[in-house]
Amino acid sequence: MFGLKFKNPVGLAAGFDKNAEVISEMANLGFGFIEVGTVTPLPQDGNPKPRMFRLPADSALINRMGFNNLGVDAVAEHIAAYRNNPSPAQKGLIIGGNIGKNKVTPNEDAVSDYIKCFDRLFDVVDYFVVNVSSPNTPGLRELQEKEPLMQLLSTLQQRNSKNGISRPILLKIAPDLANTQLDDIVEIVLQSGIAGVIATNTTVSRDKLTAAEQLKKEAGGLSGKPLAKRSTEVISYLAKKSNKAFPVIGVGGIHSPEDALEKLEAGASLIQLYTGFIYEGPGLIGRINKNIMGKV
Repeated sequence: MFGLKFKNPVGLAAGFDKNAEVISEMANLGFGFIEVGTVTPLPQDGNPKPRMFRLPADSALINRMGFNNLGVDAVAEHIAAYRNNPSPAQKGLIIGGNIGKNKVTPNEDAVSDYIKCFDRLFDVVDYFVVNVSSPNTPGLRELQEKEPLMQLLSTLQQRNSKNGISRPILLKIAPDLANTQLDDIVEIVLQSGIAGVIATNTTVSRDKLTAAEQLKKEAGGLSGKPLAKRSTEVISYLAKKSNKAFPVIGVGGIHSPEDALEKLEAGASLIQLYTGFIYEGPGLIGRINKNIMGKV
């Protein structure tokens, strides 16, 4: 997929290993690829605690972490240390770098933040993900609009050649985009020449939740089972609208092998777990891989 060979199609979504501190442990659980971050140029604490909430009745999470991370220099060093000493079972593991901007950086200067992360991680990651879809950094989702997004992706693509080497760049999008905005995403991906899309990030919607009213009112992005239907709809729309011109990584509400197969049949080429991994445990990875063999 986009020039990389994946051991299996089940990946760990960004947000879990923000600082590239547990790559070995996650690889040992069976993930075929691991996406670290979101990483910002400078360290930042993120939003005040509490900032992560479980909604067990809905098999969901709400988070407003706010890109808490140690900064790109520390994350790059952690990945490099892993690269220098992987166990035999972990050789061939694909590592992605999910990059964002610092909260204090105004949107008009956002491109410089993404460039800093891109340049610093270039030698240690296998692919990049441009995160402009988190709801937890004020104004970030404004970068999903057509003009600023095209500028950002085109700038990164222009830099995406180092000693004859380039890295696949993917765009992570929100599930809350209208179809007209998804049409723009398809056009932007094709025009900029980036490798693909990750669909989707968390949602700001609170439709049909059974959790207590107090939990529903918590600010942040919702993930887990309530997101499953919408993320699959976005995957299907992108695949059909683009005639599968680029690969899509499907993420959102995957809690079973059947959920994974639904994403793949909708048009995803790979999948990622986060909330399903939390609720169902690490055995979910192996169950998905065993179930989808020969079916896609």
